[in-house]
Formats: sequence, structure tokens, C-alpha cells
Amino acid sequence: MRNAEAIFDHHLEVFGAGDLDGILSDYADDAVMIYGDRTWYGLDGARAFFTMWLGDLLPAGSAFDLIDKVATDDMVFISWHAESPRYRFDFGTDTFVMRDGRIWRQTVATSHVRK
Repeated sequence: MRNAEAIFDHHLEVFGAGDLDGILSDYADDAVMIYGDRTWYGLDGARAFFTMWLGDLLPAGSAFDLIDKVATDDMVFISWHAESPRYRFDFGTDTFVMRDGRIWRQTVATSHVRK
């Protein structure tokens, strides 16, 4: 079974490529994603969550710089900044909790401005 860092590394690769099916392959059926004041549940929620990210916030080809990554057996915490055609993300953080080789929980927080 893949460890948390391997799961995250794959997630980052497919996210950067805009590969929605590849992204979803890393998520558990009962995944929960939280961003801002919204919460998404399950694989249908993950599809909607990443459609939002890839379609508007950070589409494939956007500049994304990982500032820091800390991984344990079942968690990964990252900080980052990014720029897309519509937004500049001065700072972002994600926390991923893994279970049974998949992303089970994810939180995201950003400081960003619309261009």
C-alpha cells in the first residue's frame, strides 16, 4: 500500500496535468474536502470540488510552487503559492489525511485575489 507521501506525489502530478480521473483515483469513496465555507462529500463531491479548481481557480498549466511539505505515515501538510489566468494565490495550505491508500480528508485554505 502506498504511503501518504506517495499518494500526495501522485495527486500533485495529476492535479498539475489537469487529469480529473487521475485525481479521483486517489480519493476514498467517503472522502471529505473542506475549502472556505463549503464542504464536499464522497467521489461525487470530489469531482465537483476538482472541477471547480481545474475549471476556474487553478487550471492545468497554472504556475504552482510548493513552499513546504511535511509528511507522516497518514498525513501530508503543504504550503504553496500559485498563479492562474484569473487568480493570484499569495499563500495556500492543504492538509491531507490518508486511509487505506487513498485521500480520506482534505482541507484547503488560501489567501488569493482575482486579477
